[in-house]
Amino acid sequence: MKHHIIVKWRPDAGNREELLKKVRTLYSGAEQVEGIRSVSLIPNCVDRPNRYDLMIILDMDPDVLPVWDACEVHHTWKKDFGALIESKAIFDCM
Repeated sequence: MKHHIIVKWRPDAGNREELLKKVRTLYSGAEQVEGIRSVSLIPNCVDRPNRYDLMIILDMDPDVLPVWDACEVHHTWKKDFGALIESKAIFDCM
C-alpha cells in the first residue's frame, strides 16, 4: 500500500528548504519500522499559493498502518511539525 501525506506549510512555518531537510532527517528512520518498505519525500516544484508543499509517500504493508501510527517517527512528526502545517491530506492506495 502507498500511504501519501500531502502537506501545505503555514506561511510563517519558515524556510521551505530547511523544513525539507528536517523532514528528511526525521523520515530517514521510517524504514526501520517493520513493514515500511520505502519512503519518498517529494517537494512541490511550483511556487503558487494554491499548491501544497510536500508529498511524503510510505510504501508499506496495509496491516502496518496501526504500527506506523504508534511509532516514534510518526509521534515526532506530529509533535514537531503539526503546528507548522496549514493543511494536509492523507491518501492511501494500492
